[in-house]
Amino acid sequence: MSKKTKTTASYLSQWQLIRLRFFKHKLAAASLFIVVGLYVVAGFSEFFATYSTDMMNINQQYNPPMPVKFNFSDGLYVNKVKRNIDPVSFHKEYTETDEKIGLTFFGKGHSYKLWGVIPCSRHLLVATNTTEEIGTDKETFFYLFGSDKYGRDIYTRLIAGARVSLSIGLIAIAISFVLGIVIGGISGYVGGKTDLIIQRIIEIIGGFPKLPLWMAIAAAMPQDWSPLTVYFCITVVLSLMGWTGLARTVRSKLLQLREEDYAVAASLLGASHSRIIFKHLIPGFTSHIIVTLTMRVPGMILGETSLSFLGLGLRPPVVSWGVMLQDCMNMQAVALYPWLLLPLFFIVASVLSLNFLGDGLRDAADPYSAK
Repeated sequence: MSKKTKTTASYLSQWQLIRLRFFKHKLAAASLFIVVGLYVVAGFSEFFATYSTDMMNINQQYNPPMPVKFNFSDGLYVNKVKRNIDPVSFHKEYTETDEKIGLTFFGKGHSYKLWGVIPCSRHLLVATNTTEEIGTDKETFFYLFGSDKYGRDIYTRLIAGARVSLSIGLIAIAISFVLGIVIGGISGYVGGKTDLIIQRIIEIIGGFPKLPLWMAIAAAMPQDWSPLTVYFCITVVLSLMGWTGLARTVRSKLLQLREEDYAVAASLLGASHSRIIFKHLIPGFTSHIIVTLTMRVPGMILGETSLSFLGLGLRPPVVSWGVMLQDCMNMQAVALYPWLLLPLFFIVASVLSLNFLGDGLRDAADPYSAK
């Protein structure tokens, strides 16, 4: 680092230094854009989706992906496919025809309410002959990523599933954040018997085998619960299992900082214990808390996906990546229709991006890491 850079860096705040060091980590910076892109798509899933999640065409079961093509005379288009059924095995085969379905950006399709409030009918990509009135015309159906056994668009369901799978991670982390900060802060600052009891509770929670516990909770959930109630319960379960790591991180930091001069001075001036913890001590390692939370979001996403895949979490008609992977339990279906595995690609991409993002934040927030 040059002398000029060192002089400039000496005037930067802690967050400015973290940002400067973070964007030097190219893989982490690229992962940040991927993660932001995934959450933008999830937040505006109705706009990015081509159809509604329950719109189906039973005559196009297991339709293969239809790649988008372009030429100057027709613009964007996909070729229609023709279905043929083997009279012996009843296996469905699709062959591409010369007939085209024109595509356009920001066209009108089926009506929806963005975030359940704003009425809209615009979509990112629709067929040119699709209107709000005939948006369900089966002749205009096109499947960018193929269709499933009910003729539902996998592209649409992937985007809708992103909202559920990615939001569960954020909500669960928010609950874990509150529990970890409060319980870990009390444990590290008070110490003594209180610290001993809290640490034993954390060890007991960490000692539970995850899968049998999830199976027991799933069996205890009434089958007549609404999808929203099940979603809430899965979020709470993941939160209650995920706060212990953050609590121990907060405890270890407070054990180091509670004897610092500024903490002792605040206590002598009559500051309450809660004020010392939340106003003086915890802000001193906020960057470490952010890193810890970022690293735990992938675990929450994988937890929901695993539960839903095993039938212990979310169930149809809710759409999530884990629910979509239930179609992959039949290995013969996967062998014949490999596009059913597309949710797995998005799970891996989101988890890896969040892990790389967490690694970059950890290196940027650590003042002792290599320059």
